[in-house]
Amino acid sequence: MKAMEWLLGSAGGTGNHSGSGTKSGTKSGRGSGTESGAGGGARAAAGVAAVGLAAAGALHAVWTVSPWPLATRAEFAAVVVGVEESRLPSAPVTLAVAGLLGAGAWLTVTAARPAHRLASSRLVRTGLWTLSGVLAVRGLGGLLVSGLDLGEVPAEFRHWDLALYSPLCLALGGLTGYLAVRTHPGQRPDLRSGKAG
Repeated sequence: MKAMEWLLGSAGGTGNHSGSGTKSGTKSGRGSGTESGAGGGARAAAGVAAVGLAAAGALHAVWTVSPWPLATRAEFAAVVVGVEESRLPSAPVTLAVAGLLGAGAWLTVTAARPAHRLASSRLVRTGLWTLSGVLAVRGLGGLLVSGLDLGEVPAEFRHWDLALYSPLCLALGGLTGYLAVRTHPGQRPDLRSGKAG
């Protein structure tokens, strides 16, 4: 819980709500209770999505120099990418993907912090919706292609695409989409007091 608070900051931020609002929340006993409801749900979604995206980004960075956790690049190509070793993406391309995933993690954390000056900016809003859409398309496309055996890919990749890669993309896409909806400017009071605007 402490780690999540450090990652996302306090729900109310600083200087964005009046003292009377704080007092009423404290007196009624509803401030902390509702904060862990809808607002807490948005922050939890942001935390889980950020960790997942950052971990995926870190893995891609590792893959520029190593096939870990697999033993050889040939095995890595077949299981993780679904291609022959000669068709593996270059290190700069893989590093660019790592950077994009890291940027996605930043977007989710920023969107969940109402006090952040960029939280409701067009950059963050557009980025969050784009991220959600790309992940959802990758997840649904993977399930369709691998599930219906439409592409010529190794059986190992198809197995892991159905068991892990596509479901993970769908989960991250769903979390970021949920976050985009719950942190819409009209919904921002929900993160601070549990009440939608």
